[in-house]
Amino acid sequence: MRFPRSSGILCHITSLPSELGIGDLGSAAYEMVDFLHAAGQSIWQILPLSPPAYGNSPYSAYSAFGGNALLISLEALVDEGLLETSDLDGFTQTDPARVDFGTVSEFKHARLKLAYERYLTKPPRELKIAFELFLDANDWWLDEFSLFEVFLNKFEQSNWSKWPDPIRRREPDALGQARQEMSREIDYSRFQQFLFDRQWNRLKAYANERQVQLCGDMPIFVAYESADVWGNQDMFALNDDGTPKLVAGVPPDYFSETGQLWGNPQYDWDALEKADYAWWTARFRRSLEQFDLLRVDHFRGFEAYWEVPYGAETAIGGQWRTGPGAKPFRAAEKELGELPFIAEDLGMITDAVHELREELGFPGMRVLQFGFATMEDDFHRPSTYPESCVAYTGTHDNDTVMGWYHLRTPPEEGDDPLDEVVTSEHEVHWQLIDAVMSSAAEIAIVPIQDVLGLGNEARMNLPGIADGNWAWRLSPQALTQEHADRLALLCQQRGRLTHEVPSVG
Repeated sequence: MRFPRSSGILCHITSLPSELGIGDLGSAAYEMVDFLHAAGQSIWQILPLSPPAYGNSPYSAYSAFGGNALLISLEALVDEGLLETSDLDGFTQTDPARVDFGTVSEFKHARLKLAYERYLTKPPRELKIAFELFLDANDWWLDEFSLFEVFLNKFEQSNWSKWPDPIRRREPDALGQARQEMSREIDYSRFQQFLFDRQWNRLKAYANERQVQLCGDMPIFVAYESADVWGNQDMFALNDDGTPKLVAGVPPDYFSETGQLWGNPQYDWDALEKADYAWWTARFRRSLEQFDLLRVDHFRGFEAYWEVPYGAETAIGGQWRTGPGAKPFRAAEKELGELPFIAEDLGMITDAVHELREELGFPGMRVLQFGFATMEDDFHRPSTYPESCVAYTGTHDNDTVMGWYHLRTPPEEGDDPLDEVVTSEHEVHWQLIDAVMSSAAEIAIVPIQDVLGLGNEARMNLPGIADGNWAWRLSPQALTQEHADRLALLCQQRGRLTHEVPSVG
């Protein structure tokens, strides 16, 4: 897969400004698309859209197929006639620069429930038809998702292995009875997914009309507390009682001296292969319905994965196991065609991982910050980037580029290779951005925090730390026409413009 020379911005939906405490699929998302178009950017990269299972992390979701209902724009529901403007009163955000997930969740879910009740009372004809069409098209994943979500609320227990045995074991009679007894709750769950899907598809169409492609992010693993594991227990490394047997993580690396113990259940790759990787094909299909291109997180796990016994306190005691290689992707290609994927190949990467990525034709990732950690390793320095890669100043797991720059310790002896990139202390972030933009990489991606030159107060995630992540937000007036003009001019100078931009015409 080859991509045109272009550039984009990394900014998650939750980071957008809004008066209701969290970025959503409303007006600020459309304003971001307008900004990207004016700035000559061709790609908007976001984090996973999935509903978080715990810790507010989009990388640990209770469904690989569903959307996060907190991203639904309540203002758009006013436009749909499902809410009144007065229904949005009463929300107070203590810190506009951070998402208070608990407060936001309580406020939003109450309004979403109100919108559903209004819909039931007098459903607008167009909306009713659209809802029915959505149900017909998405029942293949929505039935399991909605049932699981209702059980989450009913049992007030995310660990499904502790649910009543007939439900845990998915006995048909028990599930059938639950569908009858909780039909309204199930319908409400589906209605939320309909609203999310409707708003997302409208945003995607708007972006594509303005020559902006949406790039998603797909974690390789799913949360144990998910509809995916509960509904497909034979596809995961579980004990007979449903509890995890083996979990995922990575050994010690750049991010953590003790490795990272993610806790996601490992796949039973033999069982998946016997089913011709149908679950993976379905997952890829759903992602490609939502996105124009997709970053596959922890790609190295397809070549080999770090397996840790359940109950271990750290990831140190795990072991490498051989993964399925190209087979899940080849199975998907037979049904879906060419896969517009980006392989996240960061961390402890072997030649075998690079060979697998090259076999599949996916571009890998290069991150500027990693290129100047030592004098010897120049793999991530912009001057060495090949065309077939996606280059970043940093990712959601890194310091902001200015946070990194101020924390970095230059080498005690010899020349500092960063001196070739940063030649003055004036606007250091733009010099670092230009280094990535000037590289040979087909695609250059810059986190929005780096465009603004923000420090680590704007960091999105600190791997290995459970609390306080994913909450950073843009201020409403942060992005200006000056930022757009400067990015557009830089794209023109570095050959990355893919559409006309008046400011550099």
